Amino acid sequence: MLGALEFERPVVMGILNVTPDSFSDGGRFIDPARALAEAAAMVEAGAGIVDIGGESTRPGAGAVDESAEIDRVLPVVEAVSSQLDVAISVDTSKPDVMRAAVAAGAAMINDVRALREPGALDAAAGLGVPVCLMHMQGEPRTMQADPQYEDVVLDVMAFLEERVAACEAAGIPRTSIALDPGFGFGKTVAHNVALLKNLRQFTTLGMPVLAGLSRKSTLGALTGRPVDERLAASVAAAAVAVMNGASILRVHDVAASVDAVRIAGAVA
Repeated sequence: MLGALEFERPVVMGILNVTPDSFSDGGRFIDPARALAEAAAMVEAGAGIVDIGGESTRPGAGAVDESAEIDRVLPVVEAVSSQLDVAISVDTSKPDVMRAAVAAGAAMINDVRALREPGALDAAAGLGVPVCLMHMQGEPRTMQADPQYEDVVLDVMAFLEERVAACEAAGIPRTSIALDPGFGFGKTVAHNVALLKNLRQFTTLGMPVLAGLSRKSTLGALTGRPVDERLAASVAAAAVAVMNGASILRVHDVAASVDAVRIAGAVA
C-alpha cells in the first residue's frame, strides 16, 4: 500500500492500458497474461507504480459501462497484486470499479474526473487509499473541440483546490492526495506548454504533482513526429517535469523514463 503520498525522490508510474482503443497501445494488453508480463517488465525497469486502466480517455473515446470496465481491469489487478511487489493504481472514475480494484489489491485511485462522478467521492473516502485528482475541461469525446481559459495555470489550480476541499470535506486527508494538471485533457498545445513551464506553481498547494505527457499529441505537434516516434520527446518532457517539481511521472516507456527522472531528480 502507498499510504501517505510522500516521495523522497520522483517515482515513475508505468501505464498499463487494458483497453482496445487507447491512443498509443490500444489492444496490446487485453489478455491478462500479456498484461502481467508487461507489468513485470515495468517493475524490472524501475517503475514504482503500475497504473491499470480499462477505459480509454483519448480525445473522442467512447464510454465503457461499469461491468465491462471491471471485467477488463479486475483480472489484471489480481494477477499483478498477487505476483509482483509493486504499488497498483487503478485509472477509473467509476465507484464500483474503484471498490473492485482496491479489494483486488489496488493501492491508489487515479481519476481523470477528479472524483466528480456520482458516488465516486464517497467511494474513495470509504476505501481509504490515496487518490490522484486530474483536471479535465469537458469530456473525452469533446474536450479538444475548442478549449478556452482566462489563465490556464490559475484556472486549473483553482479547479484542483476546489476538488481538494471536496475531498477533505468527505474525509480524504491532503496527505493522501496527488494533483494532475491534466496535460492534453481539454488543452491546446499552448495550454500544455504553459502548464509544463509553470508546473512548480502547483507544488505550492502542498501535495505531490503527477505529470502525464508521455507520447501525447502536444509532443507530436512540437516535434512533427507520429505517436510511435515520440520516445525522445516523452523522456525530455518527463525530465522537464521533474525539474519543475513533479513527483510522479506517468509514462509508457519506463526504462528510458527512469533514467531521465534519476538524472533530472539529482539536480532538481
